[in-house]
Amino acid sequence: MSQTNPKHSNKDLSLLYLKKYAEKDLQAMEDLFAEDIVLRDWKIRVAGKSLALSETKKNFEAARSLTIDVLETYENADTVVAELKIVVNDTEELFVVDVMQFNAQGQIKAIRAYLGKGDD
Repeated sequence: MSQTNPKHSNKDLSLLYLKKYAEKDLQAMEDLFAEDIVLRDWKIRVAGKSLALSETKKNFEAARSLTIDVLETYENADTVVAELKIVVNDTEELFVVDVMQFNAQGQIKAIRAYLGKGDD
């Protein structure tokens, strides 16, 4: 996996992250996360790769299945925002906005996730 290859845009890397997250691929998370990553959502905030991987592993273990549909993406120089529909265990539907920041090496240095409501 060559996610630090400059041929890959941050948008490509964010989509790879979401695909591998849905596959519950912890090794891919380790490859994609920067050493100083900060994860924050509506429940937790952790800093550093080992804590981020531990939190991600907990999420993977808690979910029998994960489906992530990317509804929209927005990109600037070092940030990708992805509007997502996430289905956990075939029943729990979450509408989330992930704000992902990348370092110069193409690794994720921050993910801030915001929970919202879907369009009814």
